[in-house]
Amino acid sequence: MTQDTHARAFAPPKQTAEHLVGLDREELSARVQELGEPRFRAKQLWHWIYHHGATDFQGMSSLAKGFRAKLSERHSVARPAVKMDRTSQDGTRKWLVRLRDLQEIESVFIPEADRGTLCISSQVGCTLTCRFCHTGTQRLVRNLSAGEILEQIMLARDSLDEWPTPKDGRRLTNIVLMGMGEPLYNYDQVAKAMRIAMDPEGLGFSRRRITLSTSGVVPMMQRCGEELGVNLAVSLHAVRDELRDWLVPLNKKYPLDQLLAACRAYPGINNARRITFEYVMLKDVNDSPADARELVRLLDGIPAKVNLIPFNPWPGTEFECSSDETVERFSDILYEANLSAPIRAPRGRDIQAACGQLRSESQRQKKTVRQASEAAPAEA
Repeated sequence: MTQDTHARAFAPPKQTAEHLVGLDREELSARVQELGEPRFRAKQLWHWIYHHGATDFQGMSSLAKGFRAKLSERHSVARPAVKMDRTSQDGTRKWLVRLRDLQEIESVFIPEADRGTLCISSQVGCTLTCRFCHTGTQRLVRNLSAGEILEQIMLARDSLDEWPTPKDGRRLTNIVLMGMGEPLYNYDQVAKAMRIAMDPEGLGFSRRRITLSTSGVVPMMQRCGEELGVNLAVSLHAVRDELRDWLVPLNKKYPLDQLLAACRAYPGINNARRITFEYVMLKDVNDSPADARELVRLLDGIPAKVNLIPFNPWPGTEFECSSDETVERFSDILYEANLSAPIRAPRGRDIQAACGQLRSESQRQKKTVRQASEAAPAEA
């Protein structure tokens, strides 16, 4: 059955305190030296933040008391508040996270027998307006900082009791940038966060365990592959430009021929490291045998895997999910053409945590209203 866990409220840092999570090594060294401490103290501080998951300075026992006091005066490593923590009947867990400016994002943990995948957000809301996606109905409020991206991973580790960072036996093994937002429209902060996540002395994730999902921001795909080398997932959902223009309006800017050319050129792809194409199954929209055969033609020559996603309904949607028989027939056509086409089992539907269902209540506010709300205490 669905389980609601009491939300944990963390003491908010002083409004003037600079948050240290998300600073890279050089930035952290600079802050340490500004406090009059030697540079090597930054390595100790980094270890406490990313290996031990420390949420306050007083518990950093290897640091001198005077240094801890100076850190407490000017900086913070406190977590944002968890406004809601829900567990689905299938074990999927969703957190509604309240950020320091009172905006909200959602993160989802999906446990499986051989892995545990955390789906994290990169924006508050989304700059795209994909018709089948609930997140797309929430307009973009702002980009997340590198720290706010990393804190989603760290909050999950808090909840899973995975500090200090385990070398083996992790429950949280994989990260997917597939939550709220388009990661390639916040590339600089996403890249900064993922470099810390992949740092062996940071959060210690292999790049092979990180997947970035894009709706097709073509100019940024090559850079992402060259600089980060993470796995790529592409939200495709249609095989004709006219339909994809309607379902995924970004297609008007970067149509299918440009998108697929960028996929073919993505650094490091091969038969052992394929691009994943996400394809949501919409009844009588994109689910015909002709659509499946055209998908085979479009992906010819691309090391590819196709995830077929049964549409996850949300309040007010105009779409229905394709029937089981239709989805299986679509999958069979792809398999017969030697394309891997697993049908993704829906997870977390009962808590609105499934693919396409994430949506917080954050909305863009006028500056005066936002400033007033930021001065108010956060609720648990």
